[in-house]
Amino acid sequence: MAGGPSTPALVAGAVEAGAFGFLAAGMVGVEALRARIEETRALTEKPFGVNIFTPSARSAVDLGDYRERVRVEAERYGVAAGEPEWDDDQYAAKVDVVVEARVPVVSFTFGLPRARDVARLKDVGTSVVATVTTPAEARAAVEVGADALCVQGAAAGGHRGVFQDDPAFPGGGPLYDLLPALRLIAAETRLPLIAAGGLSHGGDVAAVLAAGAIAAQLGTVFLRCPEAGTSAVQRAALAAGGRETTVTRAFTGRPARGLVNRFIAEHPDAPSAYPNLNNLTRPLRAAAARAGDPEAMSLWAGQAYPLAGDAPVAEVVAVLAAQAEEAVVAVARRLGVTGAD
Repeated sequence: MAGGPSTPALVAGAVEAGAFGFLAAGMVGVEALRARIEETRALTEKPFGVNIFTPSARSAVDLGDYRERVRVEAERYGVAAGEPEWDDDQYAAKVDVVVEARVPVVSFTFGLPRARDVARLKDVGTSVVATVTTPAEARAAVEVGADALCVQGAAAGGHRGVFQDDPAFPGGGPLYDLLPALRLIAAETRLPLIAAGGLSHGGDVAAVLAAGAIAAQLGTVFLRCPEAGTSAVQRAALAAGGRETTVTRAFTGRPARGLVNRFIAEHPDAPSAYPNLNNLTRPLRAAAARAGDPEAMSLWAGQAYPLAGDAPVAEVVAVLAAQAEEAVVAVARRLGVTGAD
């Protein structure tokens, strides 16, 4: 939910409705993160979490050709392309912020936090969640001291949590569907597992709980909530439907699932270089948004995005809870469980 959709109002609304919300720290400045934590706490007294991007390895890929292609694209929208520079998204400073703020739960995506950061967080009572996509990543997260694992399946919208993008795999490595990933990772560890990726209905929540997860993590279903910071252009594209989703490196240099548009279709061979490409295409994406053109924007969404609506976050949470309960009762009846009404 980084890059705009995540807001204090959305997170506070979710936790007030009985869910557990995460505030996105990715792609925002340190002071902005601190302010958003304070704003969220002003809106709710209930606990919530923060998600942090871990730094990606520096890429040695030659970006000359792709840089030129993006320059031409940017000129179509009257802007200059950005500089394809590497940065660490102010990782260390953001860890300092959540330690100082004593955020109850902090999750990490794109890799593992440093062991000393895990220790610092635990010292102030924070639980640490690592996002993983494969059994190997799960084993590494256990070794670094994670308290729980968020298991992300291939249908998830937005960036894949894969630790190191492999240029040999267009999708960023082995693409495990959520249920096989849960089962394989459960065989590796006894840590609590949070299921994520393509979940859009309370029945999906019930299914992953039955498969051994302690919780379900959803994102796309909240993109059209009025409390979300999703752009008007993306909201319209999501509401219109009719587009397939695909995993692409075209906008950021890291595999991410979004709605297929012209830019993705015309740049299927984007190099593996995050965040360099993200910085390179940022002005282009912003200009396309200002122009109301979805064809050069990163319209991140999961495979089940057509099922998402535009209701307030509290209503979405309530519907999901009711659907999950109905699904549990229906399954119990099919299994002949006594007292399943």
